[in-house]
Amino acid sequence: QVQLVESGGGVVQAGGSLRLTCAASGRTVSSETMAWFRQPPGKEREIVAAITWRGASTYNTDSVKGRFTIARDNAKNTVYLQLNNLKPEDTAVYFCAGVLASAYITRDVDYKYWGQGTQVTVSS
Repeated sequence: QVQLVESGGGVVQAGGSLRLTCAASGRTVSSETMAWFRQPPGKEREIVAAITWRGASTYNTDSVKGRFTIARDNAKNTVYLQLNNLKPEDTAVYFCAGVLASAYITRDVDYKYWGQGTQVTVSS
């Protein structure tokens, strides 16, 4: 069984940056497709970014392209999300998720492992 723990959230002013970290334990996630989702207040959860097991393919939702970057370090069993030029509309709980797959997946229902989430709040 895989456990995922997110960290790195916080309160930041618009235009600022954060780096979220997702640490996996239980077993290696080097064969998993990993992703970050977010759930803004009062809204449904949405995909932010995804990365395949070797990092060969990545996906970013349109609203974060050019601002957010997903990366992974399989040796550390860790996935990262670099958030730059943050906007108030990026305020949300950010979740890390994983599934054994060869391609990136964008639907949350297809992910098997989830973390508890980390809050990101962007003030204007």
